[in-house]
Amino acid sequence: MSKIRILLAQRFPAFASRDFAIFLVGHLFSLIGTSMQNTALPLLAYRLSGRPFDLGLIGFAVTLPTFFLALPGGVLIEHVDKRKAIIFLQIIMMLDTFALAALALSETIMIWHIVVTSLILGIASAFEITARQAMLIELVGRESLPNAIALQSTAFNLSRVLGPAMIVPILLLFSKNGEGWVFLLNGLSFVAIIISLFFVRTLYKAPVEPRTRSIMTELREGTQYLIQTPSVGLLIIIAATLGIFAFPIIQQLPVVSKDLLGQIGDTKSTVDLRNSLLYTAQGAGALIAAFSIAMNNSACRRGQRLLLGEAAFILGMIAIPFSRILTPTMIVIALMGWGMVTQLATMNTLLQLQVPDTLRGRVFSIYLWALQGIAPFGSLLVGWMTQELGLSITALICGLISLAIIGGIQVFKPQIRQTVG
Repeated sequence: MSKIRILLAQRFPAFASRDFAIFLVGHLFSLIGTSMQNTALPLLAYRLSGRPFDLGLIGFAVTLPTFFLALPGGVLIEHVDKRKAIIFLQIIMMLDTFALAALALSETIMIWHIVVTSLILGIASAFEITARQAMLIELVGRESLPNAIALQSTAFNLSRVLGPAMIVPILLLFSKNGEGWVFLLNGLSFVAIIISLFFVRTLYKAPVEPRTRSIMTELREGTQYLIQTPSVGLLIIIAATLGIFAFPIIQQLPVVSKDLLGQIGDTKSTVDLRNSLLYTAQGAGALIAAFSIAMNNSACRRGQRLLLGEAAFILGMIAIPFSRILTPTMIVIALMGWGMVTQLATMNTLLQLQVPDTLRGRVFSIYLWALQGIAPFGSLLVGWMTQELGLSITALICGLISLAIIGGIQVFKPQIRQTVG
């Protein structure tokens, strides 16, 4: 082991695994490309149609497959080689992105093209996310798993800072079809993670057992576990609330940059720059959260961290209606980014550590279904509300609903904090 890896492993135990380090580097390059596309795609869609509802529709298309596929996907993933499954799914996503790039560069792209390619991406992601999360323990083992989760979250959120910043010169240089070049670069970025997966070894992999029972029987076992383990079941309820009412608000950032912060005489370049700054602020807040968790992920602080993350995101939502100046709005969005990652990384760690190996795929798929599977309906709801009521009223209403549900769980079910603490 090199001196650099020894030093890193002392502070970040997951880096003691050569395989995790290789995977993380490839994953980071891929994530940067994905973040670039996630920033450019809503901007392109909003410019094509000018309708906030279409932003919600795209979010609906990306997450709808999770509603149908996450639960059976969790069962299937437990019975296949997760590394090989991820390679196959990453190739599908790469080809889908290249198709989107070709449409944009040829200037033939329409909203329905974006919706269809987003749907294909969502189908692949419904299986890939569960497989990737379940594979982490196979790379590092149980002892280093919390740090691996935190480092993966750090890479994800580092990409959310770098991605939006990197598309600014591309959009300014190619003012006519800059989004197409962004999509092309994202397609190329998938090569990094695919290559890395060919070089990693899953040294802590449990033997893959053939499936001998029906999918419904295995899903029923996962559901019974949640009912019998309230500390995990309550996390699923919180995830569902976030997926419906809270996280879809982030999909409306182009509305914030163009409408709430808009001024007379704004040019396309001005709106593009403002939009990128908002996404960068969100990524910066998220990166701070992820890095702080990677540095200190002690069990005694997880309950407090979960509560603070929930409060930061919900209060940020409630503050959006009162933001009309760029700098304060960037602070609010950064706060929401910090809160989002703090919640997700903490809940992910709790699930991975509490759930037995034999149930991890199923329980995590239920969590993914709650967080993203029912999110399409939240995306449509928030998109429709924003179009009919305006983003200010929508953010306020959704923020108050989230506060009532999640706050109620924290007040009336304090065992969730005691368990995670």
